[in-house]
Amino acid sequence: MAEVIKMPRLSDTMEEGKVEAWNKKVGDKVAYGDILAEIETDKAVQEFETDVEGTLLYIGVEEGQAAPVDSILAIIGKEGEDISGLIDGSGSSDNSSEAESEEEEEQETESSDDSQPAAEVPDNVTVVSMPRLSDTMEEGKVEAWNKKVGDKVAYGDILAEIETDKAVQEFETDVEGTLLYIGVEEGQSAPVDSILAIIGPEGTDVSAIVSGGGEKAEAKKEEAPKQEKKEAPKKAEPTKEAPKQKAKPASNKTGRIFISPLAKKLAEEKGYDINQIQGTGDNGRIVKKDVENFTPQATQPQATPSAVTAGIPMGEDNVIPNSQMRKVIAKRLSQSKFTAPHYYLNIEVDMDNVMAARKQINQIPDTKVSFNDIVLKATAMAVKKHPVVNSTWKDNEITQYGSVNIGVAVAVPDGLVVPVVKNADFKSLSQISAEVKDLATRSREKKIKADEMEGSTFTISNLGAYGVESFTSIINQPNSCILSVGAIVEKPVVKNGQIVVGHTMKLCLACDHRTVDGATGSLFLQTLKQYLETPMAMLV
Repeated sequence: MAEVIKMPRLSDTMEEGKVEAWNKKVGDKVAYGDILAEIETDKAVQEFETDVEGTLLYIGVEEGQAAPVDSILAIIGKEGEDISGLIDGSGSSDNSSEAESEEEEEQETESSDDSQPAAEVPDNVTVVSMPRLSDTMEEGKVEAWNKKVGDKVAYGDILAEIETDKAVQEFETDVEGTLLYIGVEEGQSAPVDSILAIIGPEGTDVSAIVSGGGEKAEAKKEEAPKQEKKEAPKKAEPTKEAPKQKAKPASNKTGRIFISPLAKKLAEEKGYDINQIQGTGDNGRIVKKDVENFTPQATQPQATPSAVTAGIPMGEDNVIPNSQMRKVIAKRLSQSKFTAPHYYLNIEVDMDNVMAARKQINQIPDTKVSFNDIVLKATAMAVKKHPVVNSTWKDNEITQYGSVNIGVAVAVPDGLVVPVVKNADFKSLSQISAEVKDLATRSREKKIKADEMEGSTFTISNLGAYGVESFTSIINQPNSCILSVGAIVEKPVVKNGQIVVGHTMKLCLACDHRTVDGATGSLFLQTLKQYLETPMAMLV
């Protein structure tokens, strides 16, 4: 029987997905694990694998188009199978379900929980639900399955890797048996408490459990949009595509090149233009070896007639749709900026003594600390002396934290994350240095854990490495303050009444005026300045 593939929820904030490319066309055979399409939402374009086999009978969302989560993405079944009922019924092939839908329309006061009872789960079968891995988690995304259907599962085995709140965590099983069913494929997301997997004795039929949604999935029936019936086309008609040439880069009518994520990353590192690379993978897809074997050729830019007006070259506008990550960043920073009354305090610090101290420290074998490490340590100690800046505003109270947990802003592709160095005031410079390097590396690789980005009480943003001398930051709520750190600049300074060459660094403290008054923020900066200009003070 044909199966409806719905638009997956690939992140906790995703409401719709955009199909960047279809790797199959209507009429093609589809095998388990084939990459069916590439879908864009929330941070990246992700490859969407199928978990069914058959023939691609219907495409519900064309390339370049977007559709809501849970709308019909595709239908897969037997070649020649009649799927008109699935399309007209918004993906429901169960006549009894259609009858229940009509009954609900006629009797709106009747509870949907009574329309179809959930299937009873046998005692020897366990429905594994999507876990809640953080206090703010509403959905989880499966990054990888470490088991496949049919595999034996033992107590404590790592069943899957689940991402939420920008972190990936290993999920261990607490039952034993055979993995009978996977409810969320790799790269897809599902709400907390929905069916993640089913484990039980080998050969157990769990189709009734799946169709019934398990013990906790009954409410999902109410979420299916009833308007899909009107929006979906009446008939499924095969779409015709021109044959693709294997000797050229694979692309589509949107102009996007088919390329594996690893090959794309490698091409970016080498500075290659992927439009020049010929793909040898499936359907002309560019793979890693194509990038490794590629020899770049110089290209001469040419002005097109449409780009020249009255003899003046005119550039072409590049309209880039907002990714879900950019939308979330915009939403959260806007909330912080317009909710917390920001004000800014600026100081300039003499860094000559810090530079000399760092040089001596790094002469110690196996030791390598950065200026940012020293600033973080000094900040943590200053925060400890001024607990008011280590606080959170709440409607009826202000919480001043006993622990000093410093968030460190780290740039990642298309966004920003803030891993946390916890209890930074108690850690040595070498400990801070090693921890910051590790957190930053795993943040960029998307391997950081959720709890490593939670619980910050104060945040530092350092753009000195980019040559930025001074800037202001938006507070990382629920923190009350964020410290902006600029570059160390060589310049003339006055010391002991003489103009000499010195090294200075500008700091800007953004404060939430609801919790931190100007005098309090100023005293904090005075203490921080003392620690940086007299590094030995941090040892006292």
